Amino acid sequence: MVKEIERAGIPVVHICTVVPISLTVGANRIVPAIAIPYPLGDPTLEPTEEKKLRRKLVEKALKSLQTEVDGQTVFED
Repeated sequence: MVKEIERAGIPVVHICTVVPISLTVGANRIVPAIAIPYPLGDPTLEPTEEKKLRRKLVEKALKSLQTEVDGQTVFED
């Protein structure tokens, strides 16, 4: 589905916990998530710290949308 949306001219970010799967399905912009049970958070953190963590992931995803890529790119820290 990611490839079809991109073919329509809409950039897509795949936030995932298992990067090799995203590479296999052909996602162009890949942002690694936190962990399988909680991809966009960490319930062991204090609420303010978890909010910072989530914000960092979303900002990374937004930055990757603004980045021109030629093929598959993993946006690490």
